[in-house]
Amino acid sequence: MVIGLVAGLEPEEEVTDVVCDEAELKDGEMTEVEVGDHNVLLVRCDGVYSAISNQCTHYGAPLSKGVLSGHRVRCPWHGSCFNVKTGDLEEYPGIDCLPCHKVKVENNKVYVSGQPKRIKWMGARDQAVLHTVMLLGGGAASLMCAETLRQENYGGRIIMVSRDDLLPYDKTRLSKIMNAESESLLMRRMEFFHKYDIEVWLKKEALSIDTNKKTVTFDDGLIQCYDQILVMLEERGVTFYMNDAVAEVQGENRRVKAVKLKSGITIEADLLIVGIGVSPNSEFLKGSPIRMDSKNYVIVDKYMRTNVTDVYCAGDLTFFPLKMAKGQNVSIGHWQTAQAHGRIVALNMMRREVELNLVPFYWTVLLGRTIRYVCGIHSLYLDDEVVAAAGLNVEPAVSVVAERLAEGRVITKAEAE
Repeated sequence: MVIGLVAGLEPEEEVTDVVCDEAELKDGEMTEVEVGDHNVLLVRCDGVYSAISNQCTHYGAPLSKGVLSGHRVRCPWHGSCFNVKTGDLEEYPGIDCLPCHKVKVENNKVYVSGQPKRIKWMGARDQAVLHTVMLLGGGAASLMCAETLRQENYGGRIIMVSRDDLLPYDKTRLSKIMNAESESLLMRRMEFFHKYDIEVWLKKEALSIDTNKKTVTFDDGLIQCYDQILVMLEERGVTFYMNDAVAEVQGENRRVKAVKLKSGITIEADLLIVGIGVSPNSEFLKGSPIRMDSKNYVIVDKYMRTNVTDVYCAGDLTFFPLKMAKGQNVSIGHWQTAQAHGRIVALNMMRREVELNLVPFYWTVLLGRTIRYVCGIHSLYLDDEVVAAAGLNVEPAVSVVAERLAEGRVITKAEAE
């Protein structure tokens, strides 16, 4: 399974650097080595050595601290997975494959090339292909869908529509880096979209969809035709009250000083973050035959298909079956999940009949402490089997559980306790 991009093609290089003795690693072991200016992950699987870059393509975590299972390694921080033989990305939130280093064993010594090999394999538009895929939304699902289509040699027109004024950006960083510049958040720059013929329409919002005529009407009056469409618009904020717990926000000169609780306790504060909740932004679908649940989330099957032919849904708007939870339908507004949705949509638009099979992986940092959580239902157990795990500063423990769940290996409640 290949779900990422590595650009460029490097010339053949001689393997020159000795990194260890042949017997130093046993099967199923890995270690970090330095080869020239490169930090490399050296792995031994089935008696064969291989080497890939040691930095996860998400936030640069050292993969040598992660979890090795068979031919893939899982990032200790956020759960991205890579094939240790090919460098292929096999699980998000990373978005690029890893470069590989040539390895050879000679005279009981392991040699690794100081020059990584990179492969370019994304296609572009073929003007002879009269077919249009429209992606409503400029988030992670939309970007991954567009990239996967080009990786799978789809030659038709791809139109990505966003009501934002920015290209797809890493929204997870917004809650962790308060002073980040918008350019630093971008997942891909405009040059990327131009290179692979992906049209991006910014500051444009869909008002309605006609699934019979296969058209979308936008806020500027434009009516655009499509052959296949992905719907994933972002959720919007709504106001609600939590037992009137906060009685008063105190401050001066437009700056927060304290929060007074209903109980009379006053808490000094320099920054106030208000959790106002979300609701699905699906109003423009009302009146269409697209099926939604009682909360207006779009219902899809394991292929991310709605009940309407050629209409798919992904991301926060979706109510989808989670395989690892025995097919229980869930709605998960999370980054890695949206990325996985986008890839599955693209493959099934190409008629590949690929089922969604992911292990939801969440993360955050609070007061310098890392929190990881794996799964997508609000329970640690289902039928006496572990379906979720949380960890505080215990990397890579949650990644270990995630990998075991991904392999379909049961962790019983008794075993966990």
